[in-house]
Amino acid sequence: MKKKALFNWSSGKDSALALYKTLQNDEFEICCLLTSVNQQFKRISMHGVRVELLEQQAKSIGLPLEIMQIPEMPTMEVYEAVMQTTLSELKEQGVTHSIFGDIFLEDLRKYREDKLAEIGFEGVFPLWKVPTPDLIQEFIALGFKTIVVCVNERFLDKSFVGRVIDQAFINDLPENVDVCGENGEFHTFTFDGPIFSKPISFEIGEIVYRKYEKPKEQNSSDTACDTSASDAFDYGFWYCDLVSTSF
Repeated sequence: MKKKALFNWSSGKDSALALYKTLQNDEFEICCLLTSVNQQFKRISMHGVRVELLEQQAKSIGLPLEIMQIPEMPTMEVYEAVMQTTLSELKEQGVTHSIFGDIFLEDLRKYREDKLAEIGFEGVFPLWKVPTPDLIQEFIALGFKTIVVCVNERFLDKSFVGRVIDQAFINDLPENVDVCGENGEFHTFTFDGPIFSKPISFEIGEIVYRKYEKPKEQNSSDTACDTSASDAFDYGFWYCDLVSTSF
């Protein structure tokens, strides 16, 4: 009997490859894709992708989509409360496992596993400890296509946002940047590949720069965004807006 699981779907390449690998074995029944969305802007948290493109991904993949509405720059307490409520509801439906596309961040995995254990869930990490150069080559070889929708200017300049990941993109990356962006260097939107029944149709819109303000009343390490580094608010992000062309 298959174990019931939710899949933590970011819309990007690591999620896509982890989902592909999960679907290849017969251990899990994936009940839904779970994605956190900025409730103010109706875009995927951190990635900045419009909700309508996320919905098109889920439809093409053929799995139900569960959206978690998250405030912009939520505190850890707010984020964890929303997550606990969502998982508790899924637990009542028989879900026991939560699948992630994480690759090598030990602290993040421990955090996830500790929080899941509090409500009786187990974490599953299909890509764990696979060398990222191997993962990106496998991703491309399988026929996946993904576009860079966000870059952290601490690591990459504006020229990298809006590019489709191919061998030329990989060759252009600076040596200090992980090829899968596992340290938050860049985020992607996957629009074609073996898990999709048809490609996601979109066109590239505006490229914008955004810098987040440091919270005034709370330590930056208490936010649910990736702001634990002391200089996290010294850098901005370049975003490439994607506009759906599916009607």
